[in-house]
Amino acid sequence: MKTSCFSLLIIGVVLVAELNAETKVETIVAGLSNPSGLAIQPETGVVFVADSGASRIIRVVDGKVEEVITDFPVDIYGKGPMFNIGPLGLVFMDKNTLVVGGGGLKDGDELLRVYNLGGDLPKKADDMTGSATLAAVEDKELRGEGNFYGLVRQGNVVYATCNGDDTKGWVAKAVIEDGKVTSFERFIATKEATEVDAPIAITESPRKLLAVGQGGEVTVEGDSLLTYYNPADKKMIANFETGLSDITALVYHADQLYATDFSWADTTKGGLFQIIADEKDDKITIRTKKICDLVKPTAMVGGEKKTLYITAFGSGEEGKKTGVLLKIEL
Repeated sequence: MKTSCFSLLIIGVVLVAELNAETKVETIVAGLSNPSGLAIQPETGVVFVADSGASRIIRVVDGKVEEVITDFPVDIYGKGPMFNIGPLGLVFMDKNTLVVGGGGLKDGDELLRVYNLGGDLPKKADDMTGSATLAAVEDKELRGEGNFYGLVRQGNVVYATCNGDDTKGWVAKAVIEDGKVTSFERFIATKEATEVDAPIAITESPRKLLAVGQGGEVTVEGDSLLTYYNPADKKMIANFETGLSDITALVYHADQLYATDFSWADTTKGGLFQIIADEKDDKITIRTKKICDLVKPTAMVGGEKKTLYITAFGSGEEGKKTGVLLKIEL
């Protein structure tokens, strides 16, 4: 879809030259089990990882892994291949308040969890200060929600992508105050807006819009969308075809927009991509440039300067923990 130059300014996509510098990829942690979430702790800069298949959240301090929260429930996701998943999306409200999107329970029972990380660590998954579910609502024909994969914070609000009701494709909205979830509701029905399945990635644009990566069908290549919504009124501002297959993470960093593509149908095509906006005749189109190959990338967060941290499942050989935390210097 093309959009106007006015929309471009609202969205916050930057018209820039493509990156030319060589990309440096460094493995910070190996031997993880389906890592699926990332966050950087405010004030400390410490990287936290949802080591999903291992039912735990870890942090990396001076290159060493430390357990932060353990004993999450674990479920199985996917159809040939299938993956063990537990905790998913991560986002900090402040230095010691961490919000965790769950993936280890059945839809409707799944929890959005809040933790206070002060005091002794590691904590157990049940040591929450607050939590909430999105149960089925039969009289409104709403299915239970689960797999809260992507989280983004705006003030005291956390938006979460959900993978429960495929007919709606909800982004949910949680209000969090003093470590408690004071409200949790279905907010934007992205499948109805785009006619494409599965909101997965979510981030905030420079203009405070919600940028959502609509994953599409895992068996179909090139069907992922980049869609922008105004959280003030839930309206879709713009919707772009990307040519990517399964967008799992979106990050605005160092004046650029980046995406990871899991590329479920052909994982040899997965990787880190720069999303570039081109303007011609007052019309904007989107294209992508591959920065580097990655094997089943899942989450991404911006670090210092031109640094990105990315988790990936890796080859996923049976019986082996092939997940990694990568540091990428752009």
